[in-house]
Amino acid sequence: MEYCELNEEAKQRLEYFKERLRQRGASANTINTYARSLWLYESLYGNLSLESLNDYRNYLISHYKPSTANSRIYGMNQYLKLLESEGAEIPAGYRMASVKLQHRPFLDNVISQRDYERLKKGLREDHDVFWYFVVHFLGSTGARISELLQIKAEHIRMGYMDLYSKGGKVRRVYFPETLCRDALDWLETRGLQTGFVFTNRNGAPFTARGISWQLKVLARRYRIDPDTVYPHSFRHRFAKNFLSRFNDIALLADLMGHDSIETTRIYLTRSSKEQRAMIDEIVTW
Repeated sequence: MEYCELNEEAKQRLEYFKERLRQRGASANTINTYARSLWLYESLYGNLSLESLNDYRNYLISHYKPSTANSRIYGMNQYLKLLESEGAEIPAGYRMASVKLQHRPFLDNVISQRDYERLKKGLREDHDVFWYFVVHFLGSTGARISELLQIKAEHIRMGYMDLYSKGGKVRRVYFPETLCRDALDWLETRGLQTGFVFTNRNGAPFTARGISWQLKVLARRYRIDPDTVYPHSFRHRFAKNFLSRFNDIALLADLMGHDSIETTRIYLTRSSKEQRAMIDEIVTW
């Protein structure tokens, strides 16, 4: 993160915010996201005031898509919450309102089951085993990219990985038996008995950005639409496959780690192409 536009006091506030997030157990990705929001605010406005916070919200709405704007707003709200908890003089309970997202009646840009299998098959046949397992674990577990990077050899032997949220809740990510058998054979060939699984040549965990970039490369290699090949796309594929075989949305919400079942309902939505095909088949009058 660049600090060239910030004065020393702003830098100190930013570093303090990041340190407090670390103490709360926030992930590196979360810390970077929240800090980026505060950095942008500090570079634009500096000291806190209701007027500047409202101006910041309007700036985000006019310069970013709604999902990104909401991410910045949420990060800034976490900073305000921290200040409030430590007795800072800010308007009590003030929070920036999120941007209302327009609900789309379809779910597009999700890799199809056919392309998912095609990608795995191509990687397997090309002996690109590392990336085969990246794709396989994402598609067979519903894990987020940050969660994939936490998988260790010990977890694969157990068949699951427990994740702990800031509120003390536990979410268990299960690894299917067939996937575990294949992965354990792969780990044996690597001589990996313990530690992180998805690491680079130097033994350090891959970054989320590095995996996302390589997935686009693989999509082009196997002539799959790159817009459908990104880490979260495989999470969507897992959810849609799960519901097609076992229509229990409450269980899926637990497996996905959703706080609300309403978040999970999007996976009941068909893509616009699927809706088009259904209309063409059904509407004959």
